[in-house]
Amino acid sequence: MGGGRRRIMEWAGRAEHLGGIPRALTILAVGAFAKTVTCFLNSTSVHNPQTLIRLVKSRPTGVPLLTVSNHMSTLDDPLIWGFKGFPTMDAKLARWVLAAEDICFKNKLLSYMFRIGKCIPINRGGGIYQEHMNEALEVLSHGGWLHTFPEGKVSQLSAPIKRLKWGTASLIVRAPVTPIVLPIVHSGFEKVMPEKSFFGRRPPVPLCNKSIKIVVGEPIEFDLGRLKQEARKATQDAPFHSLGWPKTSADGLGEIPQRWLYNKISDRIQGVMEKLRTIKLQAIENSG
Repeated sequence: MGGGRRRIMEWAGRAEHLGGIPRALTILAVGAFAKTVTCFLNSTSVHNPQTLIRLVKSRPTGVPLLTVSNHMSTLDDPLIWGFKGFPTMDAKLARWVLAAEDICFKNKLLSYMFRIGKCIPINRGGGIYQEHMNEALEVLSHGGWLHTFPEGKVSQLSAPIKRLKWGTASLIVRAPVTPIVLPIVHSGFEKVMPEKSFFGRRPPVPLCNKSIKIVVGEPIEFDLGRLKQEARKATQDAPFHSLGWPKTSADGLGEIPQRWLYNKISDRIQGVMEKLRTIKLQAIENSG
């Protein structure tokens, strides 16, 4: 089921850590890096940026924002936030993001740097109820902004959006206030940081003079009350092998309807992202 593990350097990710100075300096530096690479060293076009900027700056108090995107390179975050007009260097507005524990938290120094940069370690394969997913849920519970890569890993192929992991859907269902779910698709970061270009490895620095395209969609609405009712009806007599999941706290939803619900929500998000990729993103690429 996951869970039971202690949170890695959680203290370093708190806003009050050393008066917030390490976080502010880190977000400033990383934001400046993202602006430089995305705005000045490469050519970037963004469709519908105002929706993202508005939701980051002025959504209703207490309402969380959950952005989801495809995953084209190890530098998608922070580069995706480096476009013109976005408050990339504001530590208070900066996103929280789920980051692979085996890549970003390999040692104490990396763990500290990513923690003060508002990253939450995720053990890929550790399950949707691992302890750090509970930490991500707390971000949403406090009305924060969380970004996820629901495909679960980098794919640099120009291919349909892969089947999504259920972690993002579980956060939507378990959050006390249903988050605003905003889909984003992009291309070009796989050229800025290709997986195999420098002697079969990633280049030591981001590449320049590439074309980056970012498409921000519209919020995806979920009628969770109706979906939960459908989940219960659809799974009343379904046999299953239990993974030991707990019931959802708010409405006592059991494991079988949870699986149905997470699959339904994930399919909906995947479909919206794929539509953005095939229609909006390709239209921008063809026009460029």
